[in-house]
Amino acid sequence: MRQILLLGAGRSVGSFIDYLKPFAKKNNWKLVIGDQSIELAKARAKEFPEARAILFDVFDSVQLKSEISAADVVISMIPAHLHIHVIKQCVASEKSVFTASYVSEEIKGLNEEAANKGLLILMEMGLDPGIDHMSAMKEIDEIKKGGGELLSFKSFTGGLIAPESDNNPWNYKFTWNPRNVVLAGQGTVKFIRNGRYKYITYHNLFKRLENIEVPGHGVFEGYANRDSLSYRSIYGLGNIPTIFRGTLRRKGFCSAWDVFVQLGMTDDTYEIEQLEEMTYRDFINSYLVYHKEKTVEEKLKDFFKLTDDTIIDKLSWLGILEKKIIPLKKTTPARVLQHLLEEKWRLMPEDKDMVVMQHLFEYKVGGESIQKKTSMVVKGENAEHTSMAKTVGLPLGIAVRLYLEGKLNLVGVHVPVLPEIYNPVLDELEDYGVTFF
Repeated sequence: MRQILLLGAGRSVGSFIDYLKPFAKKNNWKLVIGDQSIELAKARAKEFPEARAILFDVFDSVQLKSEISAADVVISMIPAHLHIHVIKQCVASEKSVFTASYVSEEIKGLNEEAANKGLLILMEMGLDPGIDHMSAMKEIDEIKKGGGELLSFKSFTGGLIAPESDNNPWNYKFTWNPRNVVLAGQGTVKFIRNGRYKYITYHNLFKRLENIEVPGHGVFEGYANRDSLSYRSIYGLGNIPTIFRGTLRRKGFCSAWDVFVQLGMTDDTYEIEQLEEMTYRDFINSYLVYHKEKTVEEKLKDFFKLTDDTIIDKLSWLGILEKKIIPLKKTTPARVLQHLLEEKWRLMPEDKDMVVMQHLFEYKVGGESIQKKTSMVVKGENAEHTSMAKTVGLPLGIAVRLYLEGKLNLVGVHVPVLPEIYNPVLDELEDYGVTFF
């Protein structure tokens, strides 16, 4: 009997569990699910034969060591900043560990010790990061094998609402962590285009857009991710003239979202005074110039030089122009905005989400310039079985199965950019409808 320790019982865990069920039954694998909510852990445990649910505290060093020591492999799906506690203990207890989160410099520092102990720390094994790495590297490696020289690589991913469930003027609903959406893009964007380093500061981010057409699914707008430069080394493209990664939204989203950015309403660094006495209209008005006669709508139009009511209509639909008391006490502007959006952009039970990914390659072979586009579109079933959960949970589950079956023999800290990882995972993902065209 082999034991799998799954830490975290959040949204993407359902797809991970569903995938492993038949293999666990066949191979007599047992599952322990730990979460800070025992109710959530128990609910997930019901989905898996003979699974055991535990109340888990990552800061309880005795419990952490005990549970990891009893496992054959560990999957960490807790908040990203807490992975280091789990992974350090995994290395100390000589257990391999898998996550869907970004690898940090601190975790990279464990590479040598993990390798010496014959352990695999496989990070970024989800959607983005994850499927983006694997699908991009498969194409890049094939281009290189054919004698191609990469001139440009652009990649875009978006967690969106499917057209059949798109019923609001923003053409958007939350399909993942709302806080990450509210805070997205803060800092300075870095990328390289035509051999020149380019930078976009946060206040310009949602103005600098690219139109991305996905065959059969329309045109999206893409804004830049924070750091594209680090992917040159990850993908072995140190001398590429252009590399750019971005996030997809439906057309018109970014210009409306930019209102919040320009006014400072996505700021999470200070708390608003007397918030409990404010309405949402007061909240947005507090960021506009005082005028004893003009309405909030008129001041918004003046400030942003709006020539029609498209953006005002979006703001009005959200309720941020209403005289409704904010049901929060002293907190940050970003938290206030997030609270409102969680109410308005929530997935209804039968809503279907949609993940869209596209890679654009430009390369040269024998003097001939070639352009290639590959796209992926995956739709969810409902608010529980989402495409986001599917595309995060499935790659992770496949990788864990390969490891337990002795088909993944890497050691050290890795992300899925090697053929021995991406080939079998991408091949199997096709059986689940996760394909590129």
